[in-house]
Amino acid sequence: MMEVVCAIVERGNYVLAACRGPEMRHPWKWEFPGGKVQEGESREAALHRELQEELGLKVEILEGFDPVHFQYPDLDIRLWPFRCHWTGGEPLPTEHAETVWIQPEDLLSLDFAEADLLVIEAYQLHLSGSGSGAAPSSPWS
Repeated sequence: MMEVVCAIVERGNYVLAACRGPEMRHPWKWEFPGGKVQEGESREAALHRELQEELGLKVEILEGFDPVHFQYPDLDIRLWPFRCHWTGGEPLPTEHAETVWIQPEDLLSLDFAEADLLVIEAYQLHLSGSGSGAAPSSPWS
C-alpha cells in the first residue's frame, strides 16, 4: 500500500485544486496537491516537501483528517488529507497542468480523482459542522 498525503489549502473562502498533467497517473483529473511519503519521512514533512517541489507553496498545517483507503485497479493507496492555511508562494505547477482557487461548495464541478472525492466529502462535512467565523471573501486577501 502506498502512503500518500494531500493538502486542502485554504486561502480566504477558497481552496486550491490541481489538475494532473498528461504524463501523470490519472491524467487530467483534479486533485488536492500532495504526493508520496518517502521512507523515514513524517506525513507532515512529506506534505511540506511536495507542496514546495510541485507548486512552490508554503502552508501551515491546521489539522489532519482520517485517512482514506482507496484501491485503484493498478494501485492501493492510503491518502492522508491535511487542512492547511496558505502562508506564501503562488501556485506555479511543475507537474500539474493547471491550478485553480475554488470555493469548497464548487469542488464537485471539477472532475476529481476518485480517492479525492472521499476527501471532498469529509471536508464538506467538516465545514458544515464547524461553525467557524467569517473568512476573507477573496483568495488573495
